[in-house]
Amino acid sequence: MFRVTRKDNHLDIEFGGKLDSDAMDVALNEFTAKSVGIEHGTMLYRVGEFKLPTTGAIALEFSRMPRMFGLMRRFRRCAVLADQAWIRKVSEWEGKLFPGLEIKGFPADAEADAKAWLAEGG
Repeated sequence: MFRVTRKDNHLDIEFGGKLDSDAMDVALNEFTAKSVGIEHGTMLYRVGEFKLPTTGAIALEFSRMPRMFGLMRRFRRCAVLADQAWIRKVSEWEGKLFPGLEIKGFPADAEADAKAWLAEGG
């Protein structure tokens, strides 16, 4: 499951389960479409039950990395809500790949803290 909802200059993203190449294609297309026109935006990314994507899904994501780098420049902050500490930490490391984007992980039950952090510095 991958769902993107746009509210003004903000995206709410929900992810759970396992993505195959077809689901990854739909997810990346939806993210791309909903990102159009956003500048200095924010994202709240909710990670539910996490299962590693299929090899085909990973290959598709890597093939679109150049385009994703451009899209990520539209955002200044991303809060990741996840129960698993390792997902939060990996997300923060991933943020270092995108200049100008700060990613911070929060426990899944800390949505109010994540939203407050997203609102800061903007």
